[in-house]
Amino acid sequence: MDAELPQWMRRALSEPRLAPYLRCSRADAAQAERLYYWNLEVAAAFYGPLHFLEVSLRNVFHRALTAKFGRPDWWEAAPLTPHSERQVRKAAEYAVANVGSRRLVVPDDMVAELTFGFWVSLISRRYDRHLWVPALHAAFRDCPETRRDLHDGLLSLVLFRNRIMHHEPVHTRDLAADYAKLCRMLGYLEPEAAGLLPQMDRVAEALSRRGDVCAGLLAPRL
Repeated sequence: MDAELPQWMRRALSEPRLAPYLRCSRADAAQAERLYYWNLEVAAAFYGPLHFLEVSLRNVFHRALTAKFGRPDWWEAAPLTPHSERQVRKAAEYAVANVGSRRLVVPDDMVAELTFGFWVSLISRRYDRHLWVPALHAAFRDCPETRRDLHDGLLSLVLFRNRIMHHEPVHTRDLAADYAKLCRMLGYLEPEAAGLLPQMDRVAEALSRRGDVCAGLLAPRL
């Protein structure tokens, strides 16, 4: 690894983590350092939009499935796969740990603990007949896309979200396309929220700053 990278970065962040940035910068240590900072900047800009998408999705689905099964703990009645049942049990364990002895776990606690991936899996092909057709298709307003298209699009955003939350590189992605997909999916679920995003988030600004930040003309902002 290029010795010109700051020692603190090599020590605190590790050489394996920094290596992809050096490769992308053709061993230019100064540019690799700035690219790392910009990756942090753009990842931070996506945090808010991803928050809106994930929380909206789980609440819209929760309301739809509560209505279908006639109970707020609908996961106890839904025909879930063994994998989904394991995810529910794990969420219940986390909910109990978080609530502690203060009170009993309620359905809202479970909704918050179930993962983004779990919610997206509910519109996969295996649930077409039991969940999609009778309930979840109505969660997507004025949507011209098929169930498969929605599932694939949302699953790709789960993977994108996980890269951001686990501090992985996202600078090689088509981030403008990721943002457009995110806004489109959120628009089906909560159009007003999707309309607010461009007024509030910093994604467009972060994308426009890449060249100048990596060239050292602008200071990175986290």
